[in-house]
Amino acid sequence: MAVRPAASTEGGGAGILRAFFDPRTLIMQLHNTLSGTKEDFVPLDPNRVTMYVCGPTVYSYAHIGNARPAVVFDVLARVLRRRYPGVVYVRNITDIDDKINAAAAKEGVDIRVITDRYAAIYFEDMAALGVLPPDHAPRVTEHLPETIAMIERLVASGHAYEAKGHVLFHTLSYGDYGKLSGRDEQALMAGARVEVAPYKKHAGDFVLWKPSTDEQPGWDSPWGRGRPGWHIECSAMAEALLGETIDIHGGGHDLIFPHHENEIAQSTCAHGGKVFARYWLHNGFLNVDSQKMSKSIGNVLLVHELLKRVPGEVIRLVLLTGHYRQPIDWTEEVVSEARKKLDRLYGALRELADVTPAPGVTATDAFVAALEDDLNTPMALAELFELARAANKATAADDKARIKAQMLDAGELLGLLQQAPSAWFAQAPGSDGAPSTEEIEALLAQRTDARRNKQWAESDRIRDELKARGVLVEDSKDGQRWRYA
Repeated sequence: MAVRPAASTEGGGAGILRAFFDPRTLIMQLHNTLSGTKEDFVPLDPNRVTMYVCGPTVYSYAHIGNARPAVVFDVLARVLRRRYPGVVYVRNITDIDDKINAAAAKEGVDIRVITDRYAAIYFEDMAALGVLPPDHAPRVTEHLPETIAMIERLVASGHAYEAKGHVLFHTLSYGDYGKLSGRDEQALMAGARVEVAPYKKHAGDFVLWKPSTDEQPGWDSPWGRGRPGWHIECSAMAEALLGETIDIHGGGHDLIFPHHENEIAQSTCAHGGKVFARYWLHNGFLNVDSQKMSKSIGNVLLVHELLKRVPGEVIRLVLLTGHYRQPIDWTEEVVSEARKKLDRLYGALRELADVTPAPGVTATDAFVAALEDDLNTPMALAELFELARAANKATAADDKARIKAQMLDAGELLGLLQQAPSAWFAQAPGSDGAPSTEEIEALLAQRTDARRNKQWAESDRIRDELKARGVLVEDSKDGQRWRYA
């Protein structure tokens, strides 16, 4: 029987789980949206754990809200791989969409020009946030035969029907429709914003295939030239790469209905009633200064632009500071605080620069337990800062070697602390007037000469000049150190 920790990881101070359990016998738990509860995670096949996460529609730059699921499920994949090396992680690219069509028409180019451009930028931006590539990043256009085959099965089994060149899923044919979102039929209709069309058998029926005009991108099918609906694409790609039943399906909270509700219905019916996904995970919304991101408000923050002034690691830490299921609020104060927190962590590692990490030592039990308790990143971060405090106090060589190894391994699980401290502290904040690394080093060389000649006033003047320009200088036993404020 698996052992439970003696204390919860959802509250309280850091370190509360130490010495209570062997993490190898603790069952990982995940909050399942379908049941509304936290459940033991037991994969169907421990040698092949499957996870599908809905990725971007590539018609423009990704905003910071799009980055949250990429970061959250990147951490989950890292944690899962510690227990199950055979994880297969799929995050798709949607490259068929009306917004893509509109963008291509506006530029007078083929849709592939648009999708290739913004898919490449998305991957670059996510890499800058420390997001590792998934095992598979399928495109809808690469899986059209599988998509058409799934629609054909739904039509043959009576769960879908053709009408006026469209193929629609008949929601009344699936008795559990609405179970994921917990909505009744009236709420489902209001939330779906579905097109009311006279050819539908039921107003809530949704499109699996729709016709294309001569000007629109289209592909041949048994129902004529057209293109797939949004929902069927993910079901087809998940089946093709992971199988009929997958362990984990994830995405943003906004996808619960109608996208994920529809995925469940069509996949379950296409697979003869088999469970589609056993665990459903959804991350919360991201607001900006307590407001929902909106083009009308003008507060949409694009990752590509943010990276010009905020280090990717800072953005990542902001996205991990709150629990993934809760909403988080992006503010300049939160961003500034995240940078200071990383300064503290990298500062502790800088003090251990000459220390070789102890071989075979991994993150603390309490840190791992926090992440395995429904990806409790706030508690895990608290444990990481406990390690930083311990590093600053350590005097014994063995303790320093152990703590450094623990910090680096914990950082790897979170996707943090992946660069040398010297590189971290050399990052300019992106503000006007900040001196370059070369200019700083030249001024520090002058300050060294001044101190050697006991010109203390000149030494202080250079230090104060750098401080006024956003650079803090610290005098240590190893000489001068500096970092951007």
